[in-house]
Amino acid sequence: MSYYLHEENLPDRGPIYVRENGQLYKVNKNTGRVNNRAVNPGPSRLFSKGFSVELYVNRGNDNGRTDHFIFTYTKEGNLRYSAKSLFNLVLSYIADNMNHVDSLIGFPEQIAEKLFYAADARQKFSDSRTGLCALQKFTEVYGSLVLQTLCLKKSYLVISEKLEEIKSFQGLVCLDLSCCKLGDDHDLLQHITNATLSSLVRLLLKDNCLSDAGLRKMTAPVRIMKRGLENLTVLDLSYNPEITHMGIGYLLSFKKLNYLDLSGTGLKCSKTTIYQIQTKIGLVHSEESLKEFDHNNCKTEGWAEQTVLQWQHAILESIKAKEKMKSRTSTQRFYGKRRKKEEPLQEFLEEKQSKTSENLQFYRKSTDMANLSALQGKTEMNEELQNKKRVTLEQKEQTFQSKHFTFSVEDLDLLNSY
Repeated sequence: MSYYLHEENLPDRGPIYVRENGQLYKVNKNTGRVNNRAVNPGPSRLFSKGFSVELYVNRGNDNGRTDHFIFTYTKEGNLRYSAKSLFNLVLSYIADNMNHVDSLIGFPEQIAEKLFYAADARQKFSDSRTGLCALQKFTEVYGSLVLQTLCLKKSYLVISEKLEEIKSFQGLVCLDLSCCKLGDDHDLLQHITNATLSSLVRLLLKDNCLSDAGLRKMTAPVRIMKRGLENLTVLDLSYNPEITHMGIGYLLSFKKLNYLDLSGTGLKCSKTTIYQIQTKIGLVHSEESLKEFDHNNCKTEGWAEQTVLQWQHAILESIKAKEKMKSRTSTQRFYGKRRKKEEPLQEFLEEKQSKTSENLQFYRKSTDMANLSALQGKTEMNEELQNKKRVTLEQKEQTFQSKHFTFSVEDLDLLNSY
């Protein structure tokens, strides 16, 4: 101890204490002796006065990072730090360098989920340069775990900005593209028919400017190659006024279809329409609205739920920034005119349109109920009417089969594009 007291050019480390017989004594630096009087020292500093704590926020690939410690406070208010586990350090390192990862094949699902959340917290999937590649490494291996349900209602800007990222999702069960105004020739509608989305069970295409030509393209792989949307059970085609009786014939390829919504289309709620859908597709008209077409129940679910929300939030922020940059005229400043909000008006028009439009929702009954209704219908109908309807139905079936089950030149050209 005397060696350290007489050593020169040493930094001042504060007072030195010695414990003897359970008592704490302070050492006099000048004399090197120990004061026999017990001392009650004040609180000592764990760090120097110039020490400061900086919380680590996403700073990209920082090679000189210093976040290997976790700082917490005790009950007494003292600062305590502990080292992170090796697993968390390695996980953070991989998440920071996702662009250098070749493949995730063989990674357990539990570790892959934590790695996905760590990369998402660093906004690796929102990067315009490496985001798509990083996202594909997860979707190619884990499929529906990354995203099972995707709701993009009224998100046409997200679709246009993140189309390739959306197309990378595989194993989707439910896809809501309502009110996106996509049209018949959009790339996303062609992607839906691929084998990567053969797991789709629920598809909502309300108000997308679709026509009979769009239905022909969408059903071509199922009708001709027997693959694509073969597992589809719920289909919403409401508020597409260009869909007519000709387009309904293409839906016969969906053998597992149990629910169909044609409200607001070119079809009228008539007995002939209801009878045609019941005899051809096997669906019964519902007088009440079905819960399967309630868009409020559709929500984005999966590991990438927060990723999709980040996309939507970023686009909304960019729209707000552009609106702020627009200059206002002097009259608007003087009178304080405000720009009219279009969203409440659109919602009001949609609600009014849904109330005024005819309900054309169909569902499939059980086998017993279907047989019972068929027997009751036969006893009530006259024989003459039955004969007339049989003749007309046979004629319609012949024309229908000639139109929808023969491969046209357009169908063959469409197949060559896949």
